[in-house]
Amino acid sequence: MTAPAVLAAGTEASADPVTERILDAALSCVTEFGVRRTTLVEVAKRAGVSRPSVYRRWPDVRTLVAELLTREMGSILPAAGEGHARGRLVQSVTGLVTQVREHSIFAAIVRSDPELLLTYIVQRLGTSQRALIGWTAVLIAEGQADGSIRAGAPEQMAAMVLLIGQSVLQSARIVADLLSPDELLNELATAIDGYLKPQGAP
Repeated sequence: MTAPAVLAAGTEASADPVTERILDAALSCVTEFGVRRTTLVEVAKRAGVSRPSVYRRWPDVRTLVAELLTREMGSILPAAGEGHARGRLVQSVTGLVTQVREHSIFAAIVRSDPELLLTYIVQRLGTSQRALIGWTAVLIAEGQADGSIRAGAPEQMAAMVLLIGQSVLQSARIVADLLSPDELLNELATAIDGYLKPQGAP
């Protein structure tokens, strides 16, 4: 299953207009206040719905934000592009990293609530991460078929690509005086391309 399909399956309730309004309100609150200072009461107020309407869907702010992150990740997944699969994958990963860094909710969480991300970085895989691994594994399998990507287990290789991209997102700020945003993306592209490239390939 591709990443968009997995993400859609994880947010089926988002087809409900009320749920969408609540998620939009949560995005507004988290962007303005951060996760810690966001309350379900304020989310309900901004969404123009009753508090029970929110509590029936999510028992607490963390579960609401988790679904919001999944929705927003699905909205910024890049198109696969053209050309051989390795080039498309490298371009997609660097594009996704750029989109995530610039997205309001991810920027707000990194700025004010980085410990929330640690749950997904060091403890478990979230829905969006599993979707990205599945999506990346599909492209890796395509690349192995067209000869642009080396042999290996696609899902395991996809997990490593996720870790590389995730580490860049997590730690980019500490090397900001050494790597400009463009230089960072160029080095990320070189790292992923080198990891995937068959031995002796140009």
